[in-house]
Amino acid sequence: VQLVESGGGLVQPGGSLRLSCTASENIFNFNDMGWYRQAPGKERELVATINVGAKTVYADSVKGRFTISRDNAKNTVYLQMNNLKPEDTAVYYCNARILRQNTSGQGTQVTVSS
Repeated sequence: VQLVESGGGLVQPGGSLRLSCTASENIFNFNDMGWYRQAPGKERELVATINVGAKTVYADSVKGRFTISRDNAKNTVYLQMNNLKPEDTAVYYCNARILRQNTSGQGTQVTVSS
């Protein structure tokens, strides 16, 4: 599978961005899809996941601000990010999981700065 992310960029604190991740195959093939991020000098961390039943999981740091969703017809997963903070600055990676096998995209940079 190939995953292509888009939607990153530079935004001021308090602003919003929507990331998109389009898969090269039917996303029903995956147990779940999600978003991870990695800031400079830090380990990659989970942001949010959504499974085939649309059950979602969020990191505590983004709860109430970020929303993950999926459009099965478009084989696309979205991450709506509101009220962005400087600490959200990172490269965001889309991930698709089948059992224990994970595939990630190339990443998209999100920078939150005034």
